[in-house]
Amino acid sequence: MGLLLKPSNMRRCKPGIRQLEFQDWELGIFIHFGIRTFSEGHRDWDGKAMNPADFNPTQLDCGEWAKAASDAGAKYMVLTAKHHDGFANWPSKYTDFSVAATPWRGGHGDVLKDFTEACRGHGLKIGLYYSPADASSPKYSDSKAYDDYFIKQISEILTGYGQIDMLWFDGCGSEGHSYDWPRIVCEIRRMQEKILIFNMGGDPDYRWVGNESGLAPVPAWNTVDAVDFSVLTDKKETLKTKLWLPAECDLMMRDYNWFYSGSDEDTVKSVAELLGIYYYSVGRGCNMLLNIGPDRRGLFPEKDKENLLKFGAEIKRRFSEPVISFGQFKQEGNTWTYEVEDRKYFHLDHVVAEEDLRHGESVHRFRVSILPYCGGTNITVYEGQNIGHKAICQFPMVRARKVIIEILKSKGKVRMRKIEAFRTAC
Repeated sequence: MGLLLKPSNMRRCKPGIRQLEFQDWELGIFIHFGIRTFSEGHRDWDGKAMNPADFNPTQLDCGEWAKAASDAGAKYMVLTAKHHDGFANWPSKYTDFSVAATPWRGGHGDVLKDFTEACRGHGLKIGLYYSPADASSPKYSDSKAYDDYFIKQISEILTGYGQIDMLWFDGCGSEGHSYDWPRIVCEIRRMQEKILIFNMGGDPDYRWVGNESGLAPVPAWNTVDAVDFSVLTDKKETLKTKLWLPAECDLMMRDYNWFYSGSDEDTVKSVAELLGIYYYSVGRGCNMLLNIGPDRRGLFPEKDKENLLKFGAEIKRRFSEPVISFGQFKQEGNTWTYEVEDRKYFHLDHVVAEEDLRHGESVHRFRVSILPYCGGTNITVYEGQNIGHKAICQFPMVRARKVIIEILKSKGKVRMRKIEAFRTAC
């Protein structure tokens, strides 16, 4: 992931409007697609040449990607505009290593155009991945010359395709390279005022969770004073002060390949594993960014698509119809209770809680308890630390006549946006 420089524009430990919007998107689809799709066996920085003549996705259909993402419940997609290899998925004026040099659509194709139009057509927010490091650019060894190149290419993708919601900087390969981040970020924000920058550039809006498995730690605080910045080291980058930087958990649908490979279909993650990762990412207050590598036709591989849609359908089944809604809870101080009359009961196996984060996050420890349907004393079914954007509290199904959510430790006033209970087991 990306090297994060010390922010030049220090924010307080409260979110901006766009950061709150980002956290509500929750699920995104990562798209790794480019010259590597047609270069079986290549790895980052392996030095092997890749021929633009091989790039020819004759059935490219970004609408198919977007429909599958939307049908699965995703709210955004992020496409590799340029990966570490330097290949541009748009006809860049500043390199010969782009779609313009390929046989695809006679050299007149533009993956970014198809992608952005497809996202808008399906109501998805648009993210573009751009690798600052570039293995093919002869300018890369000259920091000043490369900064100029960097800004020129960024200008193409940020001014030619309408509003871009996210710019995803991957710092892999940038270790030791010097960028003029103040200049670069100033230009980015001048061109796209609402854009969210991922993990780099001295003024990011959200951060990498610290692994490529999609798993968030406990607790996963929104305010941090240090960040993980590379898969190549355990060293953290220390910030001068705490910043509100919500985490995004990225992962591959397949075991080790971000780009499509014809040899690893057997490693496509099962629906059960994807659900587990959802609980450990979105369920811990972070966003989940699931990668699918479109195949050489330019379509989602069938098994990847099938499991994505089944995963999305199961999330919808589990969490669309609460057995107890927020308005049914009675609040007394920092305790929320729902109770039915004696000899009546309800079943539940999840409580989903969300803080109102407009004023920051307050909850540091909480407990979910139930009163069994036959009476007796309250029984704890779940204890947690932070709630933040969302805490999905899962426990074996129980029959109860009362459920209680108690905030045991907090900093400042607790403001809850939502508490719901669900029965997901049949």
